[in-house]
Amino acid sequence: MPEGVLLSEREGAVLWLTLNRPRYRNALNIALITALDDALAEAASDDGLGAVVIGGAGPHFCSGHDLGSPGRDLEKPFRRVATTWYDHSDKEGAEAILVREDEAYLSIPLRWRELPKPLIAMVHGACVAGGLSLIWPADLIVASEDAYFADPVVRMGIPGIEYFAHQYVMSTRIAREFLLLGDRMSASRAYEVGMVNRVVPRDELRETTARLAERCAARPRFGVALAKRALNAVEDRMGLRDGMSTAFGLHQVAHAHSALTSDDHVGGQNPRSIARDLAPE
Repeated sequence: MPEGVLLSEREGAVLWLTLNRPRYRNALNIALITALDDALAEAASDDGLGAVVIGGAGPHFCSGHDLGSPGRDLEKPFRRVATTWYDHSDKEGAEAILVREDEAYLSIPLRWRELPKPLIAMVHGACVAGGLSLIWPADLIVASEDAYFADPVVRMGIPGIEYFAHQYVMSTRIAREFLLLGDRMSASRAYEVGMVNRVVPRDELRETTARLAERCAARPRFGVALAKRALNAVEDRMGLRDGMSTAFGLHQVAHAHSALTSDDHVGGQNPRSIARDLAPE
């Protein structure tokens, strides 16, 4: 595990976790995902913690899945405890991609959604594609005025990120626009469509988030855990997990098609092409 990919700081009953790959805009590699997963598993069993905040170091929260940094580590093994899948790193073709993505990009974020303590995402700068799978499992999302959100993977021929919660965090009409156009959504519009809870000036982001986290941490532990379970159960009965399963299957078809018709399973896209497409007009 590379040192320092995730920073951890404790303030009273609140745990602050900071994605720490700022040079690569906190692009998600397997090391960072598993470090975050381990930290949240420990937090779940720590009776002294009442809330967890996830933020990002540097100018951006998260630029999405790692598509090409020197720390890209897709082929490395990562066995997890709560899984029915085997190691992907010695497999080939669609088998390797499906096993890795089901575990790292869907099953693990769904575990974060089940954390029995309030989880708060603190977002500044970019939150793109895979970065959404860090904030959508959270209970509260606080964004700075300079934050923006995007899922541009339709440009890769892919129907959306693996954690397909689009129509549960915004209206269906806006979700269609969000995916089909793939444009930036500003923090102010994200607030208007109901995707984030607060939008504040950048210099007030941590203070505002801390106040919310401290209030959440002061609530009775068991009551919070039960409330979260009830909220998640309602979403699941509304079709969240069934929809994710269908979308995930389509996502894998898209990867297989790209691998057959181009040089790789993401349709030849890379960090520069995605950043160019997301540049403000």
